[in-house]
Amino acid sequence: MQLHATDPILVQNYIDGDEKSLEILINKHNQRLSSFIYSKVLDKEVTEDIFQDTFIKVIKTLKRGAYNEEGKFLPWVMRIAHNLVIDHFRKNKRMPKFDGGEDFNIFSVLGDDKLDAERQLIKEQIETDLASLIEELPEDQQEVVIMRIYKDMSFKEIAENTDVSINTALGRMRYALINLRKLIEKNSIVLTN
Repeated sequence: MQLHATDPILVQNYIDGDEKSLEILINKHNQRLSSFIYSKVLDKEVTEDIFQDTFIKVIKTLKRGAYNEEGKFLPWVMRIAHNLVIDHFRKNKRMPKFDGGEDFNIFSVLGDDKLDAERQLIKEQIETDLASLIEELPEDQQEVVIMRIYKDMSFKEIAENTDVSINTALGRMRYALINLRKLIEKNSIVLTN
């Protein structure tokens, strides 16, 4: 077995029963993956735990025959590690839940640029969760949310761009926020500020 074999070859060899290939893969990506995890959790023991959990998931997925990342092994492993880091923060109650009360603004969590590594990671996860929730909204509500939040347009500009009255644009935004709140509750999504 060559130490310079590509990831797809090593993955296939492991799937075909060559245990040594997995060891080579782990050693090959150990430094990069460990550094990535450590940069998020800033704790050596937690880093080692998450690293091991990551490869347990990798092994289970490969053994199930469920791996199909078309040669993108490292990004796939990094995604697994990223999700486990998020799980770690959630388990340790370092991601407080919002109660979703009337004065809660979903988008207020997206505004802070000076974040440490942990908060940056959580912010990225929130943005990902929020983007997938917005896709579940009716099209007219999606449009208003995207224009208002991501394009920073005024309701007057939104009304002009969508050929509706300002009141209709405001109403769509209101319904979008109500629906987002329901989706957050339904999916038990954790947000933090």
